[in-house]
Amino acid sequence: MSMHDEKMHPTEIQHHRKKAMILSILSMGLGQLYNKQYIKAIILLGIHAFGLYTIISRLPHALWGLVTLGEKETRLEKVGRIYQNVMGDHSIFLLVEGLITLFILLLVTGVYVLNIKDAYLVGKLREERRKPNTFKQTIKYVLDYRFPQIVISFPLLGVFFFTILPIIFMILIAFTNYTRENMPPAHLVDWHGFKTFLDIFKIKSWSTTFYGVTIWTFVWAFFATITCFIGGFAVALLVQQKEIKFKKVWRTLFIIPFAIPMFVSALILRNIFNGQFGPINQYLKLMGFSQIPWLSDPEWAKFTIILINFWFGFPVTMLMIIGILSTISKDMYEAAEIDGANGFQKLRLITYPSVMITMAPILLMQFVANINNFNIIYLITNGMPTNADYRFAGHTDILITWLFKLSLIQGQYNFASVIGVFIFVILSVFAIINLRRTKAFREEDTH
Repeated sequence: MSMHDEKMHPTEIQHHRKKAMILSILSMGLGQLYNKQYIKAIILLGIHAFGLYTIISRLPHALWGLVTLGEKETRLEKVGRIYQNVMGDHSIFLLVEGLITLFILLLVTGVYVLNIKDAYLVGKLREERRKPNTFKQTIKYVLDYRFPQIVISFPLLGVFFFTILPIIFMILIAFTNYTRENMPPAHLVDWHGFKTFLDIFKIKSWSTTFYGVTIWTFVWAFFATITCFIGGFAVALLVQQKEIKFKKVWRTLFIIPFAIPMFVSALILRNIFNGQFGPINQYLKLMGFSQIPWLSDPEWAKFTIILINFWFGFPVTMLMIIGILSTISKDMYEAAEIDGANGFQKLRLITYPSVMITMAPILLMQFVANINNFNIIYLITNGMPTNADYRFAGHTDILITWLFKLSLIQGQYNFASVIGVFIFVILSVFAIINLRRTKAFREEDTH
């Protein structure tokens, strides 16, 4: 507190917080200037100037672009004897530019609110005749006591711009008529409201595909998850038996499939299960059995990719369960034996519950991951065999591979965005359920 402040009348001193807050509302940094925090004031005044520049020079164009998505198409104009392309508005660029501008203004607004709060609190300190921190002291305090928040703020900014912004962009595309047929800048994209959402359910070819692919996606995710769990659980139990020798060797052998790059393994297995020249069918033929359409028949193709996914996935589950089994107290098994429990009863009453306490949330996340398991489907079958009743999808396509075909192959970006929104909602629901099941969440909720 300066000598001047100490000589001030108490009625004047008690208005510091009010004056600082009002000045900060008028302009970022003015409250800090009033509180004699000059470096902080200069920084905030700079942010305020940047915010004003954005509002005056960028915001009107950004809002116009978001509302209209452009008004002028690219066209040919005759200049002398030559026709030249006159570039029009690019609807997608306008949409992205508008979103980025609004996001920047949202961040500036957050700083604006913090600036008012800071000016008020420092003004309160002055009223209490306490000296506010200098800029150096503030920096030291932040580095000493707010370092984790500073470190995490940079990843949060990345999440803000590289995760949240693309999600919002995807959602907005679902409300447009953005397809390959009206690709910017040659054409303009228009807002279509919920038309694309309704078309997926009203147009028979789209609805048939949507329902069929969605049902198969959940069936695939369930069996892909449960088979890996059962296989990993069974192998872990076998490897952990007392009678089994060379346990480290068996663990290493079982983990080898996971150690090989999936891309290489998937291509090899696709050739192994090839219906015409694959070695499995060749051996079946030599033994006098009929050949199996592993990848050409819809039902066999679905069975095959579940089998291949099992081969890729069970080693990881096995390792996790082995780790869990090693933590179970042997006293529990000895007590069960004294009580006359047989092997199956010990498995049902001790081993399985102990494993599921840890594995339940992991299994749920594996189920979610399998809903989005693009690699297996794309590398093994590419969604084939074809389905004449489906729109741009095959019998083994799941939602994520159908989205890929709709966007990058067929150019149906609006329909692909609708599918993306649907996937996002599904995964968000499962993620929230899994979060609420975690021990950390339950403990925090009880406090």
